[in-house]
Amino acid sequence: MTTINETTINVTSLCPGQGAQAVGMGKAWHEASDAARGVFTRADDTLKDVLSTQLSEICFNGPADVLNRTDLSQPAIYTTSVACWRALHGEGAVPAVAAGLSLGEYTALHLAGAFSFEDGLRLVARRGTLMQAAAEASDGGMLAVMGATEAEAEAFCAEVTEGGGVLVPANLNAPGQIVLSGDSDACSRAAEACAERGWRATPLTVAGAFHSPLMQPAADAMLDVLADVDIRPLQGEVWTNVTSSRYPSDSPDVIRNTLAEQITSPVRWSSQMAAMIEAGVSDWTELAPGKVLKGLMRRIDRSAKVENHDQPDPTVSA
Repeated sequence: MTTINETTINVTSLCPGQGAQAVGMGKAWHEASDAARGVFTRADDTLKDVLSTQLSEICFNGPADVLNRTDLSQPAIYTTSVACWRALHGEGAVPAVAAGLSLGEYTALHLAGAFSFEDGLRLVARRGTLMQAAAEASDGGMLAVMGATEAEAEAFCAEVTEGGGVLVPANLNAPGQIVLSGDSDACSRAAEACAERGWRATPLTVAGAFHSPLMQPAADAMLDVLADVDIRPLQGEVWTNVTSSRYPSDSPDVIRNTLAEQITSPVRWSSQMAAMIEAGVSDWTELAPGKVLKGLMRRIDRSAKVENHDQPDPTVSA
């Protein structure tokens, strides 16, 4: 691991998104590192007037049904990822390149210096609340499909909704691994039609149809929230799910608009990773919690090695 200058670390940080949460997340980092403990303390202080229980308590002890709520899992994952990074590299360190899966893009932008930890935490907490509200206001769901290409998934959604309804590709995670999102009736029709094509379809236990047009109220409200946040020039390179390309280094309005658009747009993780590899990006590291992104990378490019940091290395002192 090479240091480029006093603050920039020559690694590509992959920041997990919603779905990576698990009871106990971040606890080992909290116990092993003063820097990680400091991050969790700041998170608890920042959200003390919003949550009835400390965020760290929810991360470490659950219960799972509480942690899995969209409005809680998002700030919990963001905090755990930042705590992991600070434990590894200290305050002020910036990854040379960063990318995050959906929610994880906020983590990547914070690590690159776009906004403070506290501003980022308030943003993801608000994002989770808005997405939860949009989910409760609509009858939607998500369906994981194995075996379809991106083009096949696009055509399939158009076919299923020819007579009405909403169904779109929401997560293009890896070749042959796609998540569809839409209203419940369309998801049910899609599950039946997948079986006819020999594709394996699994309904997901989620609050609603994320990354679909049913989330437009959340996207509109999020743009207003982002308008009030100071967004600074990026100190490292950050890639976005929406376009599978780099953010401009100094264009706060592009960041604001892209983060709002992200709520209704598909997460193009597979093409984003392929574009990053094509651009020569390497030195991949996955921050806590979980190992989801390492698993996806195996399906995208088996030659790309990802160092996972879900747990501290017991041979390294805090």
